[in-house]
Amino acid sequence: MEPNIAEVAERIKAMREMCDISVEEMAEIVGKTPEEYAEYESGRLDFSFTFLHKCAEKFGIDIVELLTGENPHLSGCTLVRKGKGLPIKRRIGFEYEHLAYNFKDKLSETFLVKAPYIEEDQDAPIRVSTHEGQEFDYILEGTLRFSHNGHVMDLGPGDSVYYDSGKPHGMYATSKEGCRFIAVVMKG
Repeated sequence: MEPNIAEVAERIKAMREMCDISVEEMAEIVGKTPEEYAEYESGRLDFSFTFLHKCAEKFGIDIVELLTGENPHLSGCTLVRKGKGLPIKRRIGFEYEHLAYNFKDKLSETFLVKAPYIEEDQDAPIRVSTHEGQEFDYILEGTLRFSHNGHVMDLGPGDSVYYDSGKPHGMYATSKEGCRFIAVVMKG
């Protein structure tokens, strides 16, 4: 069940209005101009993970609620079978599979991420973003160029990186087959 952009946009707008937050304040929170933010909220632009994460944190809800309109309901333990996580396609070519989407009151968001090989990225500056908290990434397959606060490193299978996600960070696959990794995003 891939979340529909227009439905996610409607939920974000409804939450913003319920929380009595102005467009200008939300734009500042997600790092956009008020005009850009309005485009996202109208459903005309797709959301990055960072955008969704910042919205969910501001609203005090689980990111899954923004994506699906449903509250996670399991506690104690949850099992997600291979290929059955909540699919999220955000950022060009990147695919996220949420591996704990139905667990409530999570301390972290856990994803299987597939980063595509994009030829244009190989010689371009790494696009960075920030969000509160910390993150842990563990490379399963392929190679990844990773930047944290201006420091660039290359990662391969079995390598991991744990970092303050409040500092500028970003990545792209450097192997032609792309890169698969586990990402654990801990709340701030």
